[in-house]
Amino acid sequence: MSGPTITAIVPAYNEEEGIGETLEALLNQSEPFDEIIVANDASTDRTREISLAYGVTVVTPPQNLGSKARAQNFALPFCKTDLVLPVDADTVLAPDYVSLIKEPFADPEVVIAAGCVLTKNSRTMTERGRTIEYMFGFHWHRPIQNAANSPVVCSGCDSAFRRKDLVDFGGFPERTIVEDMDYTWSQQIAGKRAVYVGDAVAYAADPDTMKYLRKQVWRWMAGFFQNVRIHSRELLQKKRMLALWVFLAVWEILTVPLWYVMPLIWLFVFQWTPIVAGAWFFGAEFALLMPPLIYASIRRKISFWHVLMCIPALYVVKAVNFTYAWKALIVELVLFPLGLSKGLHDYEKGRADTPTSDRTAEPLQTVAGARVSASSPGLPARAVGAPDTPAVNPEGIANEGYYQGIQSSPKRLMRASKHSSRRVTGQT
Repeated sequence: MSGPTITAIVPAYNEEEGIGETLEALLNQSEPFDEIIVANDASTDRTREISLAYGVTVVTPPQNLGSKARAQNFALPFCKTDLVLPVDADTVLAPDYVSLIKEPFADPEVVIAAGCVLTKNSRTMTERGRTIEYMFGFHWHRPIQNAANSPVVCSGCDSAFRRKDLVDFGGFPERTIVEDMDYTWSQQIAGKRAVYVGDAVAYAADPDTMKYLRKQVWRWMAGFFQNVRIHSRELLQKKRMLALWVFLAVWEILTVPLWYVMPLIWLFVFQWTPIVAGAWFFGAEFALLMPPLIYASIRRKISFWHVLMCIPALYVVKAVNFTYAWKALIVELVLFPLGLSKGLHDYEKGRADTPTSDRTAEPLQTVAGARVSASSPGLPARAVGAPDTPAVNPEGIANEGYYQGIQSSPKRLMRASKHSSRRVTGQT
């Protein structure tokens, strides 16, 4: 193993369905993590037991902390490596992700590096729409922003952070509902660099129903405008190129309704025929959309026929995006400053928790072949220490409550890579 040391943090609340796949991907990196920590945010399902069965470190707060940023901050003082890489509990990293994401940190000015995110599934309409959205964004917007040294966001599901800078900042910011964008902008305003690593690929699980798409988009859009409200002045003063990208994003939100009524204007004001109006509208749409999609399809080896079949769903997702973008603009930039709204501050996931009826005590199968369950002798009865133990806070992170212990299962899982050694944290 070469380069900086790295720890994965997996924030998890009721993630028993997907966390096993995530941990398997983390354990089978070509260049292994030095430590893997699951921040089990007081889950009520078997997230903790499944995580322990994979032989990783688990930290559990005394009560649910209520957001991804807080869960990550709870785990941060237990990280001792050069880099920290939070990975969503439903995200799968490609086997070479760690080796690729480390490379930019040879530059001491780089404090954040983010990979390319693709959808893990494309079964439902919302997932198919996201497939196109990600393929376009990560093969058009992100490379251009990266070339201009001004990425708008380093995705929270797969970005690596220089730990010292993160700790000096006070941990993952909790003042907005989207900590990844907040920290990306803050560090660039401070003169540090954030970079996009297109070869490092992560596969994320996206909302599979309209209900959860709306929840996720509302959180993303509200968080975007929270950051606009907080950072706009400093962006204009210290990071004008990033301010330009943010302005263009806001301009798009403001002008998209006009673009989609243009066919009606052409029909009824300019008296164009429906064929001519439709040809101009769809011709312009596809002229902008298709080149990045063709490139992404070739680069990622995704069937172009599959891409074409997903395009109609993009417009459903776009409709949701711009509906909630306008709502967020009004709430966060108009009503909040006037004291007429508190803004969005409750964190909601973009997927349902594991159904209660599915939370059974069925035995778990570890990779090593040992069968374990919540009641197995090999697993501790609890994943927390004494509730009156004072918080151990070696890095000065401002966390509420107590750090109530770390545990690892007795048998660490064997890595697929021959470079399999990593630090093991025992029970405290």
